Amino acid sequence: MKRNMGSTDKIIRLVVAVVAALLIYFDVVQGTFAYILLAVAGIFVLTSLINFCPLYTLFGMNTCKTKS
Repeated sequence: MKRNMGSTDKIIRLVVAVVAALLIYFDVVQGTFAYILLAVAGIFVLTSLINFCPLYTLFGMNTCKTKS
């Protein structure tokens, strides 16, 4: 897998995942929506750690800076 996520994108995804986890932890979000939000947060953390987003590949996007 080739990297396709930049540092800014990774930080944004991690912040969104932490906010989602806090909303679930403090019972602001409950029920089915909480499970969906938790799954999305998990996907954000996983893609941030491996520097690869499969959806970016499908749409031909790349936020990773390349050295020239």
